[in-house]
Amino acid sequence: MAFVSALWIGSVGSADALEFTADQYTRVNGHSRKSNIYYRDDMWRLEHHELGPVNVTIVRKDKQVMWLLLSRMKHFKTMPYDPDQAPKVTERLDGEIAREEIGTETLDGHPTTLYQVTVRQGSQDVLYYQWLATDIRFPLKLARKDGSWTVEYKNVKLRKVTDYLFQLPVNFQPLEEFGEPAKPDEPKPAM
Repeated sequence: MAFVSALWIGSVGSADALEFTADQYTRVNGHSRKSNIYYRDDMWRLEHHELGPVNVTIVRKDKQVMWLLLSRMKHFKTMPYDPDQAPKVTERLDGEIAREEIGTETLDGHPTTLYQVTVRQGSQDVLYYQWLATDIRFPLKLARKDGSWTVEYKNVKLRKVTDYLFQLPVNFQPLEEFGEPAKPDEPKPAM
């Protein structure tokens, strides 16, 4: 499910309402992806810039679902919401136990403070680097210290996001067989 991997870059929102649009760049195990993200605290939409069957993902935390849109076919697949896949777009990370300021840098025209952040995940401590924009109080970049993944936001615009972006298109139909194993008497699709 490579099309879902862009979503795992997750965390929980803060008490303040956050709405924004941005270009999201992810790098996971050497593979880069670009998406446009439209975000509101309990819902977000990713428009993927890569070839593949799923070109839009809508996540509705309030409804506990994810919709994968296959626009060329005008179909969608409903999947259960996974909280581990929420974007990490708050200053504090879930499970954060330590934060150390390392320095400053300018990213995408914003002054940032670079932090090394320690997060407890289960029984393990994981180290991250976080570039927090000081002018808009937004984490423009987050990277695991081991280099296995990075997410960066460019062209961030803190603004209202229309409800329309988080709704299923009216002319889309559910794709019942998507992701389900073929029946024994039916041939399996070629990969």
